[in-house]
Amino acid sequence: MSTITDTQQAIAHAVERVGPAVVGFGRGWGRGSGVVVAPGRVLTTAHNLRGEDVTVNLHGGRRETGRVAGIDADLDLAAVAVDTGDIEPVEWDPALAGPGIGTPVVALGDPGGRGLRATPGFVSAEGRHIRGPRGRTIAGCIEHTAPLPRGSGGGPLVDLEGRLLGLNAVRLDGGLIVALPAGPRLAERAEKLWSGESVRPVRLGVAIAPSRVAQRMRRSVGLPHIDGLLVRSVADGSPAAAAGIERGDLLVAAARRPLAGVDDLYEALDSLAPGDTLQLQVVRGTAERDVAVTFAASEEVAT
Repeated sequence: MSTITDTQQAIAHAVERVGPAVVGFGRGWGRGSGVVVAPGRVLTTAHNLRGEDVTVNLHGGRRETGRVAGIDADLDLAAVAVDTGDIEPVEWDPALAGPGIGTPVVALGDPGGRGLRATPGFVSAEGRHIRGPRGRTIAGCIEHTAPLPRGSGGGPLVDLEGRLLGLNAVRLDGGLIVALPAGPRLAERAEKLWSGESVRPVRLGVAIAPSRVAQRMRRSVGLPHIDGLLVRSVADGSPAAAAGIERGDLLVAAARRPLAGVDDLYEALDSLAPGDTLQLQVVRGTAERDVAVTFAASEEVAT
């Protein structure tokens, strides 16, 4: 029984340390959870929030109106400014090495302010890659077995010492959970959000199909095989539309680098800033041409 007792005590210790820093958003089960990471600062997942002002349910039954300081939709990260009073923030060291497979963890949440939930589990996979809400890859994620009720997304994943490992984000088939890693990238993005600095990459303004879909469609109309990304639609007023890109075009290279997959295109876009120009190689039917896409000072168009 000593092993079970020791485990119980370790979990209780982690919950005691971290529990007061866990917050809930909204009222009821529909919104989500978050965690206090510094005085007046809460982190959560971006898909939990709607609007600039949010109801934040804090430890002890206190309810405050928080302000969304910034959102990075590509990383599914949101920073909320709110009066956290004397709540002790979660211990967070971005330089802490990521947990290995088998590491005991505790997942916490406060679904819609209905009370603290805490479940134990183990890391089942490390270095997972998931797609963010806008399709960009989020690397280095933590997969674990600690089950969570609906409304716990955005709450913290911690080790048995109560140190922050990640923010619970995605529920997989089979009950596994994937958490955004609380490493240097997340810390850097969060600091930019709180400082008011934009974390919005430039947007091309197209919806695309992966290479395999593009090849199937080209074969169906008798066109030769060419690797690339098929443009399914172009947003009105977007940089792509201004450059003359059309539905049915095949994007084969960006900045003279082949586009084997959507992540190659995202990588090219991530290297740019508003006002920059990207050279794209485009195939329309069998004709190949170079297109210069210029991004305005502020872009809000997806992809």
